[in-house]
Amino acid sequence: MDPVVTNPEFRGDGVTLAADRWDPPATAGGSGVSSKGVVLLLHGGGQTRHSWRNTGRRLAADGWSALALDARGHGQSQWAPDGDYGIDALVSDLTSVIGELGQPPVLVGASMGGMTSLIGQGENPELARGLVLVDIAPKVEPGGTAEIMAFMQSGLDGFDSLEDAAAAIAAYTPNRVRTPNPQGLRKNLRLRDGRWYWHWDPAFLRQGDEPTRQTDSIVRYQRARDAAAAITVPTMLVRGTQSNVVSEEGAKELLELIPTARLIDVTGSGHMVAGDDNDVFSGGLKGFLDNDVLASRH
Repeated sequence: MDPVVTNPEFRGDGVTLAADRWDPPATAGGSGVSSKGVVLLLHGGGQTRHSWRNTGRRLAADGWSALALDARGHGQSQWAPDGDYGIDALVSDLTSVIGELGQPPVLVGASMGGMTSLIGQGENPELARGLVLVDIAPKVEPGGTAEIMAFMQSGLDGFDSLEDAAAAIAAYTPNRVRTPNPQGLRKNLRLRDGRWYWHWDPAFLRQGDEPTRQTDSIVRYQRARDAAAAITVPTMLVRGTQSNVVSEEGAKELLELIPTARLIDVTGSGHMVAGDDNDVFSGGLKGFLDNDVLASRH
């Protein structure tokens, strides 16, 4: 049977957040919540909740309720009126959403969503019951993050067509199989004055001058280290073996900070692990949820 799919909205910290939700068919007409619990899926910068659609369906088929959010300024979620897309604002949104859920979820966060989850959980131990970090750790490689920012900056002037946008994505993710029909990109682009623009608020890229960025990076690294050292819930790092953002050294450091964490290396994948090899990712997630999170109840 197909999962029960709904499209709820949540209140973040001063913004409305769009979401997709997948519930097991057996919950229809009941409480609407799986007995196993809720998995909250948080995408990376420049992505949308749609990057989790396969994972969401597979989680529901396995008996979980899955919820994927568009972060503030992304997808169909509201743009921040004050242009604040810093980590504190993202953590505040996360805390607000979990308050509406009424129960601690398992947090699964990719890149930006993973850093939000790491800091949120490390600084609030009651927030979640499990943590999955998708190609993110306190130590990130500046070259890799610079490539992401450069890709996002390159699209600020928009594209003449969906085909042009698809070509830009293909050049940025050469190890991902290119979809022959670019119409699916309509979920990630907005048509304005005859040109296609990415869905996210351009203010998301305002990082200040170079000295400010370097200082912020140092402060964020130490904060993330401190958060990781405080994590006590079951934790897993999913890293793409070809990642240019999380190195082997960065993964090793995370495992030293969270000695009980497990590591899955996804062969042939880069930073966009969930998109590069979603079946492998979902399989690793299932094992973690069954063997670590559910087992920790007992």
